Amino acid sequence: MKTFSSRQLSRRYGISIVLLLFLMLAVTGCNRSTAETPSSAEKPTQIITDTIGRQVEVPVNPQRIACLCPEAGYAIAMFGKADTIVATSGGMQRDLLLVEMFPHLKGLPVPKRDEVINVETLLSAKAELAIVKGDTTSNEAEMEKLKKVKIPVIALQYESMAEQQYAMQMIAKILGTEAEGQRYTEYYQQTVAEVQKRVAAVPENERVRIYHSTAEATRTDNANTLAADWTKAAGVINVSVGEGLEFSDGNHYASLEQILMWNPDYILVNDPNLVGYIMNHEHWRPLKAVKNNRVLALPIGISRWGHPNSLETPLVVLWTAKLAYPELFEDWDIVKATQDFYKEFFDWELDEATVDKMLKGTGMRAPKG
Repeated sequence: MKTFSSRQLSRRYGISIVLLLFLMLAVTGCNRSTAETPSSAEKPTQIITDTIGRQVEVPVNPQRIACLCPEAGYAIAMFGKADTIVATSGGMQRDLLLVEMFPHLKGLPVPKRDEVINVETLLSAKAELAIVKGDTTSNEAEMEKLKKVKIPVIALQYESMAEQQYAMQMIAKILGTEAEGQRYTEYYQQTVAEVQKRVAAVPENERVRIYHSTAEATRTDNANTLAADWTKAAGVINVSVGEGLEFSDGNHYASLEQILMWNPDYILVNDPNLVGYIMNHEHWRPLKAVKNNRVLALPIGISRWGHPNSLETPLVVLWTAKLAYPELFEDWDIVKATQDFYKEFFDWELDEATVDKMLKGTGMRAPKG
C-alpha cells in the first residue's frame, strides 16, 4: 500500500480545499447572476377569443392599453383599471363626467382619428395591447400597421345585449377582473329581467311607439342592433326597426315621410341639440310627439345612454320603460337607481344636481373641438 508523508497529505488537502472553494464560488456566482439579471422570459400571455371570433394572444394583466374605441375605455374604467389606459379616443375625452372621475384621460394621446391609426402616436404611448372596433380588423392597411409594430389587437363589437355582456366579460378576463365583470353582468340581467316582467302585461296594441334618433335627426335604428334590442327590452315599439331604411356610410336613415307616417308617441334623441331642431322645424310639426312636447334627449352619464358605445344599457332600459309606462314603475326611483349604479361600478357619489343634468342629457358632453 502506498503511503504519503505528512507534507504530501497537507499538499493534497490544500489542493482539495482550493477546488472546493472554487466550486462553491462558481455556484454562488451563478445563483447571484440568476437573481440579479432580469429574466429573459417574456411576459406571460393568454389566448382570448374576441367578439368577432379571433383567437388573440395578449399579455396577462396588461398595464398599458390603447383604447381606440370608447366602449373599451368605459369598460376598463368600470372594472377599476383606468390607470392602465395610455391612449384613448376623442369621444371619451369629451365625456365630462368620465374625465372628472379619471382626470388623466384628458391628457392622453389619441392615436386614431377619422378611421386612421397613427402608429407613431401609438408607439409613443408604449401600448402593449390595442382594443379596436370590429370594423378596424377588416381594414387591411390599418391592421398591417399594428402587425408591424407587434401590438396585439382585440376587436370589440356587439349588436345585442347578450353580445354586449360577452364583450364586457371578455374585457374583464383580459384585465383579471372577472369578479367585477360578473357583478356587472348580474346587475344587467336582473335589471332587464325586472323591467321585462313588469311590461309583459302591456298588450301589443297598447305599447308606446318611439322613434330613436342617433346623432342626426333622420339617422336611426335598423334590426340587429343594440338599440333595437334595448328598446324591445323596455317594452316599447321602435318604429324604424324592421322597416326599409336607406343605408349610407355604415349608418341607416329614415325619410321624413316615413317618420311622419309612423307618427311615434315619443322621439328620443342621443344628441340634445336635436331636440330644438326637431321641435322647431316646420316639417316635423305634424308629429304628435312634437305637438305633445315629447321630443326628449336621452340621458348622458359617463357616455350617452342607449348609444352603442354606452355601458349604461340597463339604465336606459329602465329609464325608457319608466317614461313609457310610469304607472308600472312608481316604486322605482330613477335618480336613486342612477346614483346606485355609479356608486356600485365606479365608486362615485353623484349629487342630485348632477343626476338632474344627466337625466336631461344636458351639460355632460363637450362639443367636438
